Amino acid sequence: MTISDNVSMFYGAKAHIFEKAKLLRNNMTEAELLLWEQLKGKKVLGLRFRPQHPIDIFIADFYCHPIRLVIEVDGGIHKSRDQKEYDIGRTGELNYWDIEVVRFTNEEIEKDINRVVESITKNCLKRQSEMQKSPLQGI
Repeated sequence: MTISDNVSMFYGAKAHIFEKAKLLRNNMTEAELLLWEQLKGKKVLGLRFRPQHPIDIFIADFYCHPIRLVIEVDGGIHKSRDQKEYDIGRTGELNYWDIEVVRFTNEEIEKDINRVVESITKNCLKRQSEMQKSPLQGI
């Protein structure tokens, strides 16, 4: 039995996480909406990103399952010491599933969306290459 037999793209997320994700999808921030316009419809390398996607006990701002890439949009709250520590732990938990996390601030997205999309594209290409080499490729 492989890991992929036991793991879906939601990594065991419970019903209440799905409910919260739906609320977040219906109330995305301006920066999230701006980035979503660039990601939806497989605009980046033909990859499908999902907004406010449940993963275990977390909700990723954007998730691309085939390459296990999370994109997080960080608002002002992420500057606090406690939130930075939480984000580090959360990233570690996601890394356990071989999910890479890439972070951008609201300001980066609002001021230079083209650079952000270029960075995301580079990260996607890197992950695609890693996935071709990975023994966990079937997850």
